[in-house]
Amino acid sequence: MNVASVGRRPPSRRGREARRNLTAYGFLVAALICFGLFSWYPMVREVLLSLQENNFVDAPTWVGLDNFETVVEDPAFAQAWINTAAFTGLALLIGYVIPFCAAVILNELRHAKAYLRFVVYLPVMLPPAVSVLLFKWFYDPGPGLFNQILGFFHLPGLAWLDSTDTALISLVIVSTWMNLGSGTLIYLAALQTIPSELYEAAELDGAGMFKRIRHVTIPQTKLILLVMLLLQVIATMQVFIEPFMLTGGGPENATVTVAYLMYQYAFNFGNFGGGSAMGLMLMIVLIVFSAVYLRVSRENT
Repeated sequence: MNVASVGRRPPSRRGREARRNLTAYGFLVAALICFGLFSWYPMVREVLLSLQENNFVDAPTWVGLDNFETVVEDPAFAQAWINTAAFTGLALLIGYVIPFCAAVILNELRHAKAYLRFVVYLPVMLPPAVSVLLFKWFYDPGPGLFNQILGFFHLPGLAWLDSTDTALISLVIVSTWMNLGSGTLIYLAALQTIPSELYEAAELDGAGMFKRIRHVTIPQTKLILLVMLLLQVIATMQVFIEPFMLTGGGPENATVTVAYLMYQYAFNFGNFGGGSAMGLMLMIVLIVFSAVYLRVSRENT
């Protein structure tokens, strides 16, 4: 027996609980500090900047709502909101449906599941800039892959990024491809929680694949579908990297989005107050939409 341990009492139950609580509170405080520094502080700073004329060189001056008036009177302001809403709508038609369909197909397969999941998730592992530059070559009007495919079928090539008719949908295709993997795996995880007995009962009743999806799959995954819809709207309303790297807002402002115009005000025009005003308006719109959406979805579930 160790002499030093003679007479030493084991820690009491209260002491062990206090030690566990201190550890838990330590992790909680660290998380709150990170959340405050990287989430709350930028939002508060954005509100302050939206009310200032600040170039981060001279002393800031308070200008009230002048920054909001400046951006609202900009001819590109309305176009940016229209483009953002159109991008969000197209992304919901394409990028919301395709991952769910891909998850249903993967869930029905019996072979090569792991390989196909890897293939579907691969675009998510690529840096967004790499994915965008890859599609920039795909869309090239000369040697681009898409126009070569059209030429193989004796179809005329398209000015994918240089036409007001195709520029926005081209960005939606890029965004859908980049985010396909994460949405598909989330839906696939939800599908695998559905009891197999429900599908067996549907098959006994003579239900085909589409009826099983309609009457079993969709009702059983309704909650995750509603959550993913909200998350996709929030993400697509903040689209930036695609117009920034592919079109620069063109042609003829056809792909200028709210986030891209915010970037232009802050870093191209040197008007950080105007950029913050744009960001604050976008944040308010998303907060109001989220609150209304959650209220409506809660009443319908």
